[in-house]
Amino acid sequence: MQSSAAAAFSTLCPNITLAANPTSIKLHGLSSFGDLKYPADYTQFDYVALDAPQGGTFAFTPSWWYFNQNVQTFNTLNSFVLRGESPPRMELCFDYLMIWAVDEPDALYCALAKSVEISEDRNTYRFELRPEAQFHDGSAVTARDVAFSYNTIKEKGHPQIAQDLRHLVEAVAVTDEIVELRFNGKQSDRAILSVANTVPIFSAAYYTDQEFDASTLSMPLGSGPWTVDRLKAGSFVEFAKVDNYWAGDLPFARGKNHFERLRIEFYRERVAAFEAFKKGVVNWREEFTSKVWATEYDFPAVTDKRVKLKLFSEERRPALQGWAVNSRRSKLADPRTREAIGLCFDFEWTNKNMFYDSYTRSQTIFAKSPFEAEEEPSPEELALLEPYRDQLPDSVFGSAIRQHVSDGSGSDRKALRKALGLLREVGWQRDNGRMIDEAGEPLTLEFMIRSPTFERILGKYVENLQKIGVDASVRLVDPTQFQARLDAFDFDIVGIAVSLGASPTAEAMRQFLHSDSAKRDGSYNYPGISHPVLDALLERMDTVSNREELIVVLRAIDRVLRSLHLWIPNWYAANHRVAYWDMFGWKEPKPDYYFPVESLWWLDAAKAKAIGKA
Repeated sequence: MQSSAAAAFSTLCPNITLAANPTSIKLHGLSSFGDLKYPADYTQFDYVALDAPQGGTFAFTPSWWYFNQNVQTFNTLNSFVLRGESPPRMELCFDYLMIWAVDEPDALYCALAKSVEISEDRNTYRFELRPEAQFHDGSAVTARDVAFSYNTIKEKGHPQIAQDLRHLVEAVAVTDEIVELRFNGKQSDRAILSVANTVPIFSAAYYTDQEFDASTLSMPLGSGPWTVDRLKAGSFVEFAKVDNYWAGDLPFARGKNHFERLRIEFYRERVAAFEAFKKGVVNWREEFTSKVWATEYDFPAVTDKRVKLKLFSEERRPALQGWAVNSRRSKLADPRTREAIGLCFDFEWTNKNMFYDSYTRSQTIFAKSPFEAEEEPSPEELALLEPYRDQLPDSVFGSAIRQHVSDGSGSDRKALRKALGLLREVGWQRDNGRMIDEAGEPLTLEFMIRSPTFERILGKYVENLQKIGVDASVRLVDPTQFQARLDAFDFDIVGIAVSLGASPTAEAMRQFLHSDSAKRDGSYNYPGISHPVLDALLERMDTVSNREELIVVLRAIDRVLRSLHLWIPNWYAANHRVAYWDMFGWKEPKPDYYFPVESLWWLDAAKAKAIGKA
């Protein structure tokens, strides 16, 4: 079946991806399909502000984080391994071979590297390093350091980075300024876009007497624009801008990083974090709780306009937010059980009574993007799916599965009846009000959360599950335990929000959807997705040659994924809800594909003085 699928797909994708990026010449950038906005002689990115004032401290609550990072606590500064919890923004302390232009969907430009050259067989990428690059101790960044970093991350790094390197044979220092990344030929042609800007470059010399995967509160030697200056474990971390940063006036770095210090305060509870903002201890935050946004931003600093509220448009990227149902657990292995669980969530009631009608229901992990499957499959999608018809339910070949629209009562009888029917099909039976299996074991279901906010949101959902006999409960765990259980997939259901790339690579999607990642602790494959058709479709992603073909493949993937009911999609908003003390400036419009406020905003001294924050 796979060979016939490949034959069908070859008519759609006759070219090699990234083929518009030529081989055997030095390039200043790469993109999925060869289109770069900025020429080789560009002097800055359009979204930066060269004339912005410098100085001040940006005390903020991060909206997003990576790898083992945690916004509630931390016990290590090592962000790039599975062990421990580190503070967000540690990645800013390091340089990368290439950097993402955040006003383009998929373009990388040379950063630590001066140029990149693709071999004729497209399996080797040769990077020439900038000779002026140096670590914070003044030592030169060499090809040996780059090779050490890639080889070490592949062996010991956090799975969310290391998995993208599985087809990397080796990174080799050819000379002090030339390093090659050599792949085995099994990688997708766009694989380089997943790794050239995500692997931080470490000092090989520094790690001659340091353990790479150690949990430590000592700042590792970096070369980036920031370094950790002050900290109190679990309480705060303060980054200082590096004096005379080696790349400060190079095109990829110009016009960024205007603050002198970045300070992150850590709070285990939302209420404490909000109070810190109200007092001005924290001066920027994004609000993710609609009730708070609607009812609690009425404190004096808002009334007298020292604190401003503003909506910023969301990025043009697919967003995954939903409850992952852990199919590794036998009680949740059948898709009908998972579908029944999803039917008990009354979004319409929740949106009205909990969210002030501020959200739209997600249908897919590709919400807000062209990758979301629509109505009937196109002929091109069918060409991909037909060879696997005997492995897929009929629903994949019809109108795209959508979430049930309830009557808004909070306890939709039609949905609950359907859920009961699905559970009975699987073999679950009601016994004295409890849903039990053939062995008499009850169907228990625990929602693992790390914020009390979700206890309120999940209340009606749990109540509906209990009505059909499911022993459902909510378990609030501390931040350290939450991360450990998440990494080990030790949960029934957990809520997760992730932003995907604007033009996802096969490597990136394998972390979410491939059978291999289902077995790898620390991966993004929280539901344990393991399906041969999804694995095969991910292989098809390797061969797309333009964005239109990428859309076809991802829509086909979306149709299959929806039929498995492994994610219970949540909701999304059209904007970032941002509250800030009125002491900042920024350049309009914001970039389309990212929102790095700490890098692009600046302190406006006159505004700060006017509100008593000089």
